Amino acid sequence: MPEEISIQKREMKERIRKIAEEIKDLHAESLEDIEALRIKYLSKKGEVSMLFNEFREVPNDLKKEVGQMLNKLKNETQEAISELKEKFEELNLSNDKLDLTRSAEPIELGTRHPLSIVKNEIVEIFSRLGFVVAEGPEIEDDWHVFSALNFPPEHPARDMQDTFFIARNPDVLLRTHTSSVQTRTMTSQKPPIRVLCPGRVYRNEAISYRAHCFFHQVEGLYIDKNVSFADLKQALLYFAKEMFGEETQIRLRPSYFPFTEPSAEMDISCNLCGGKGCPFCKGTGWVEILGCGMVDPNVLESCGIDSKEYTGYAFGMGVERITNLKFQVKDLRMFSENDIRFLNQFKSAY
Repeated sequence: MPEEISIQKREMKERIRKIAEEIKDLHAESLEDIEALRIKYLSKKGEVSMLFNEFREVPNDLKKEVGQMLNKLKNETQEAISELKEKFEELNLSNDKLDLTRSAEPIELGTRHPLSIVKNEIVEIFSRLGFVVAEGPEIEDDWHVFSALNFPPEHPARDMQDTFFIARNPDVLLRTHTSSVQTRTMTSQKPPIRVLCPGRVYRNEAISYRAHCFFHQVEGLYIDKNVSFADLKQALLYFAKEMFGEETQIRLRPSYFPFTEPSAEMDISCNLCGGKGCPFCKGTGWVEILGCGMVDPNVLESCGIDSKEYTGYAFGMGVERITNLKFQVKDLRMFSENDIRFLNQFKSAY
């Protein structure tokens, strides 16, 4: 019995030695040759792999010695094939033709605009709740922007001091909110409706660090049977926690909008101080981020939806406002000045 073990040991060591000698003289003319060598030695049915299969039959008192030899052989084989591949790839790269169309200066990677980063995140969060994106024109008519949304004729938003009208025409204007997209959706689709309306809007305001004549909104609309204010609150709570963190709290304060009844403004606990109070939240621990409410029955009826059968909620937020909260950008003008030093800060934000 000891003699048989000795013979088995010699045979195994001889085969390992033979393959080790072959490995020292490996050469290849192409990547295909290198792949063939890998298959010959390291594939499941390769010579090294077969030795590992036979290793199971080696007596226990020889496993340590033979096992060390096999592991060394496998490592040397892998290293030899890897070196061949690296040398071949370096040779190919050195022979590549120069691309004379490339710029002489290094080409830097760009980044999405911070407003686009935040807008896309808002859309992605609400898409999990079934909202789909709807879009509409920036040049609109009075009916879609005001009349269909229950704005009375004397409402100050209809004055030229607040709205940009086209060629002094009181019926053609730059939209003041993306609610006009909601109007177009309600008049062209039947409930259930669940849309998100991102876009640029315009208002006749003096430009400063806290206001601009154009900015961006994301508005949402959900209309179906038996939609309640509780549904609205739960959707907004989910959004706040996903956007600002699981610890975020919300509160709803009564407000007024012509197109919703009841209406509310939503605050979140300050994400800088955790609700304890700081200069950013003016010591209150809360920061306002959006307006919301149940769609006024008059709006449903003016768009051809039976208000006795359907109810709905709507909400709207400024993308700049949310971006300020996430990235602490204190001057709104930075978003439209295209300062590369400012934009480069957001390369890692998406």
